[in-house]
Amino acid sequence: MGIGCMAMVANLQYGWTLFVDPIDQKYHWGRAAIQLAFTIFVITETWLVPVEAWFVDRYGPRVVVVFGGVMVALAWVMNSYASSISMLYVAAVIAGIGSGAVYGTCVGNALKWFPDRRGLAAGATAAGFGAGAALTILPIARMIDTSGYEAAFLYFGIGQGVIVILLGLFLRQPASSLPIKEKKLNLPQTSYGFRPMETLRSPIFWVLYVTFVLVASGGLIMAAQIGPIAHDYKIADVPVSLLGFQMAALTMAISLDRIFDGFGRPFFGFISDTIGREYTMFITFSTAALMLLTLAN
Repeated sequence: MGIGCMAMVANLQYGWTLFVDPIDQKYHWGRAAIQLAFTIFVITETWLVPVEAWFVDRYGPRVVVVFGGVMVALAWVMNSYASSISMLYVAAVIAGIGSGAVYGTCVGNALKWFPDRRGLAAGATAAGFGAGAALTILPIARMIDTSGYEAAFLYFGIGQGVIVILLGLFLRQPASSLPIKEKKLNLPQTSYGFRPMETLRSPIFWVLYVTFVLVASGGLIMAAQIGPIAHDYKIADVPVSLLGFQMAALTMAISLDRIFDGFGRPFFGFISDTIGREYTMFITFSTAALMLLTLAN
């Protein structure tokens, strides 16, 4: 259920790039102003997760995810009718709240169910967020071309929100903390639950926080700008064939990115359970850095 919910909010982040140029062509607000909405979305999506997690602890995952589904639908419906840049920004805030509520709740709930395989559990759940957009990138792109971006926002927003709500109704958390099977997990890991202030006083928390901000920034910039970049180089609509499939270069690039992102999350989660978090982060962060450098050449 958690994976399905994650898949339904993936397009808020990874499908956004398809809408930037169509919005600009209609209202001429400028890419910078339109992309500020994406920045607002990311900030709201990430920084409010601790607050949403508090609601999960108090009311359970079901209530928070259903709330997130409502917000997701509302945000994209607002985007479809947005005739001012300020309304686009308000919708971005609502989308960020909804996406963060779903993402943080589903990953956190998976960790509670599988405390002895936290890496794999988090990776498998996040795979829905990574690969979810791959299934809908092509339909969204086609609807934008045939019916306009407003229709894509409206119908996909309502559909995604409804599915999140329905799946969220089936979510539940363990009745009590599940034991960690130490004999199967040879990692420096504790079952002790740190309090929020204990976490904030820990230097390693801030090292990890800064590291993840730096790593995520590169990926998010690429995800948001790949559409405008492809249009600037006039390659967005160039037909590309791969393994018998043919589609526009931009659609193909986004789809492949989402497919391998979805595959990589549970794979490296499993690797981290096997060789440790630090070694795995070194491998993945180094690989991501090299791939981002290729985009500059």
